[in-house]
Amino acid sequence: MRNLLISMAALAALAGCVTINVYFPEAAAQKAADQFIGNVLEDSGVAKPGTDGDAKPVPPPAKQPSASLLDLVIPAAHAAETPDIRVSTPETEAIRARMTARFGGQLKALFASGAVGFTSDGLVAVRDASALPLDQRAQANNLLRDENNDRDALYRAVAVANGHPEWEPQIRKTFAEGWVQRAPSGWYYRDASGAWKRK
Repeated sequence: MRNLLISMAALAALAGCVTINVYFPEAAAQKAADQFIGNVLEDSGVAKPGTDGDAKPVPPPAKQPSASLLDLVIPAAHAAETPDIRVSTPETEAIRARMTARFGGQLKALFASGAVGFTSDGLVAVRDASALPLDQRAQANNLLRDENNDRDALYRAVAVANGHPEWEPQIRKTFAEGWVQRAPSGWYYRDASGAWKRK
């Protein structure tokens, strides 16, 4: 009986020290990223719904397993059964409009020529400077700078809008994968090892 009381006292003390671990809702982030990227590409004329066979469907959100034995003793705090990632704010909508305009203009041509590609950190970079005429290189560099500034701001804004600025690296990774998945065949991307590949 004494051991049972000690065990219960230890469990109660442990329960007082429990912090709720907020996990990153990866499936919800993939769905939000896919929607944002699809809107940018489709609205700019890069891809039309149902015409790009390379786009992969987003899997349904996975049910999160129970964290521990403490879940039996301490009621679990769940905000929702299926978490949602908020991606539409006035800031992200302004970024989306600028990105759509760039893709509908020169950026689409730079990707199609193979001069630029997506990077593994969710940005864009020059892949083959020789594919750019000398008199257009400075303009292309300015275009990529503006695009990357917006991409950095987007990933940060999505993390902040969801109340978790610490999620920015995961959001960036999710978007990076989404850009490659939604890209038309023939566009280039750089993988995590730094090698350029053609889709």
